[in-house]
Amino acid sequence: MATELEKEDRIPTLTKKDVARRVAENMGEPIYRCEPWVHAVITAVRELMVEADPEIRIELRDFGVIEVKKTKAKPKARNPKTNEVVFIPSRRKTHFKPSKTLRKILQQPLAELEYSVPDGSADAS
Repeated sequence: MATELEKEDRIPTLTKKDVARRVAENMGEPIYRCEPWVHAVITAVRELMVEADPEIRIELRDFGVIEVKKTKAKPKARNPKTNEVVFIPSRRKTHFKPSKTLRKILQQPLAELEYSVPDGSADAS
């Protein structure tokens, strides 16, 4: 069982319901009307990614690019536990590249409330 300190250190997880709630707020609609639309968009993106043969690029303006890329086969990979040489076939992987706008916002420094450096005025007594 996780301790209280571990629970506080966790990254908050948002779900599809949270996305639907935000869409409902932005559109001024009740959440029950927005949930099917959010579900439909997520399902459509997932289906496009699954149908990739073998690569696809989904560009969502002002959000970013979601890509499915093909990896190379690795015929001489090594299991580090047993030192056995194993073959790893090529597969597909996902990659997300945020838009310039989103990247610019995410690269701004965080407010340093927890890590503020004292000015030393409290120590001078």
